[in-house]
Amino acid sequence: MSGPEPAHSGRLAELTRLARALLKPPSAAELEQGLDAVRARYVADRAQLRRVRGLTLLGAALFACLTLAAVLVLRARRDSPAARNAVSVTRVVGGEILEGGYLSEIGGGGVRLYFSEGSRFELTPGTRGRLRAVSAEGARVVLDRGTAAVRITPNPARRWSVEAGPFVVSVRGTDFTVVWEPTSEKLEVQLRAGRVAVSGPIVGDELVLRPGQNLSVSLPNRETVISEARATAASSSSAPPALPSAAPSLSAVVHPDQAAAVRARETTAAKPERRWREALAKGEWDVILADAARDGVEVSLKTRSSDELIALADAARYRHRPDLARSALLAERERFPSSPRALDALFLLGRVEEQRSGGKPSALKWYDAYLASAPAGTYAAEALGRKLMLVNETEGPESARRIAAEYLLRFPDGSYAEAARTLEQSR
Repeated sequence: MSGPEPAHSGRLAELTRLARALLKPPSAAELEQGLDAVRARYVADRAQLRRVRGLTLLGAALFACLTLAAVLVLRARRDSPAARNAVSVTRVVGGEILEGGYLSEIGGGGVRLYFSEGSRFELTPGTRGRLRAVSAEGARVVLDRGTAAVRITPNPARRWSVEAGPFVVSVRGTDFTVVWEPTSEKLEVQLRAGRVAVSGPIVGDELVLRPGQNLSVSLPNRETVISEARATAASSSSAPPALPSAAPSLSAVVHPDQAAAVRARETTAAKPERRWREALAKGEWDVILADAARDGVEVSLKTRSSDELIALADAARYRHRPDLARSALLAERERFPSSPRALDALFLLGRVEEQRSGGKPSALKWYDAYLASAPAGTYAAEALGRKLMLVNETEGPESARRIAAEYLLRFPDGSYAEAARTLEQSR
């Protein structure tokens, strides 16, 4: 490759001389100023780097502290008395727990659940049940059908319960057996030791059993029987208790089968309201009826408290005195219209009307009134179930199927679900 032509080479040399003339070398002051700028930038960069490193170290230290604190908290919770005593299922024998808590039997020998603090549930062969919930406070077991033997380790802080149809058996430390037959709608509770409280239709909010007592409830017959394991029935809705041979004479307003109850009242110093509540819980319905008869029924209806009126209505229902029960429930609604008991009275009036001859149409009206006022109330499933049965009896299956469909939609595991399914399948 040849070099530039002479003419061009001369021009290029001239341009180079002009550039050198224009670009003067920097002075000492200018050089010093430039070095100062470089030093300042270097110092600023070093300071920024130190800040970043400091923040990084601080963040690492904070992270380490938080991690240590979390470990200590978890260890404290794990080692706390509550955590050590937390309830959990430790063993399942004879079956397995399926999705939804269903207890599936394997081998035909029943299912046994063992819990961490010593409690256990034993379901006899063929029994259907579910483990609804297990928490630090206890467990909730649903008995769909069959028999469950339950032994709960005593602990006042625990909350255990067995749900059987529309009934709930609440326990602390105890040993008992529950039997529930949804087809016949019969509940049996046999208490061997401890304390249980049964709530649900007919029995009310809390029927407390003592050791050695057996409870039998029949929804279709509206019967509640409390019997002693070592004696004859202590309380029955169909037969009065036996009287001592030397029973004292009583006023004409008291039925002879109430003599023992009146004698007991004369030796009891409890307050009236508490007395009725305790008598109802023990199945001593004649005590309540005797008190009301002594004071005068009309006076009792006008002066007794809301809870006492409901207790009087329950005692009258259990003793098959529907007129007195009806009067007590109407008094409850008239005198205490805003109380929760007034809502319950709507349902109970339906139950009373079913006991009265020709009372089924009135019972349906009361059940409808309850369902309209309390669609998610305590007795909603029972009210809709009784309506289903009454409509089927009085109007036939065609009219009842619509109610059956509603019942299955709202209460697929309710005590009337099997009857509703039978109606649905009979199309």
